[in-house]
Amino acid sequence: MAILFYAKNTSYRLSGRRKIRSWIKKVIGTNKKERGEINIILTNDEYILELNRKFLGRDYYTDIITFDYSSKNMISGELFISMERVKENAEKFEVGVEEELKRVIIHGILHLLGYRDQKKEEKIIMREMEEKCMKMIK
Repeated sequence: MAILFYAKNTSYRLSGRRKIRSWIKKVIGTNKKERGEINIILTNDEYILELNRKFLGRDYYTDIITFDYSSKNMISGELFISMERVKENAEKFEVGVEEELKRVIIHGILHLLGYRDQKKEEKIIMREMEEKCMKMIK
């Protein structure tokens, strides 16, 4: 199955897609799962807000919304990423936009792998996994 990249309502173009695909495959394999179809859609705040309202009943901007279509051992889903939030967070955390975007992508992949971040303990584990995965691409 494929890992595909799209842009909707943004002119941002992700570089290094082949490397990112390999990285995602490695992360999925390390977690002993199989890869299904994963769509990564770069978009803007307004589209994210629209999705948040329509599907999650939330009225705020966020950097990523993950729709999980996984079944059993097969990881599949869609990651909608606001490039405006990514750019703002990159500035806030004093990292490059590409690095922040990779962190957001892997955050979504971790959600597909079953990691959650609603509770304090879950957030700690999610951050630890993000750090571990970020080291795998460098």
